[in-house]
Amino acid sequence: MALGGITIEDNVQIGPNVTLLTANHDIKQMNILNTKPIHIKQGAWIGARAIILPGITIGEHAIVGAGSVVTKSVANFDVVAGNPAKVIKRNGESHG
Repeated sequence: MALGGITIEDNVQIGPNVTLLTANHDIKQMNILNTKPIHIKQGAWIGARAIILPGITIGEHAIVGAGSVVTKSVANFDVVAGNPAKVIKRNGESHG
């Protein structure tokens, strides 16, 4: 679903069955389709079966764990995982 636009920079790795969604229905009026772009910056890695929701930016060299549902943008070099995805390493350091 690329109605909102998808930008993928150089050296990005995207695993199998990743879903990039740039559109969603309005919660009050289901016949309205809202769109927002997705931007995946250089060197990012998106694990298999991850879901990236509308309006998300994945930062440079960030990693999205397999099966994660990304509901918030990911900073450069951060590692996120889970549903919803949460930071498990920030800028290469462990995050509690």
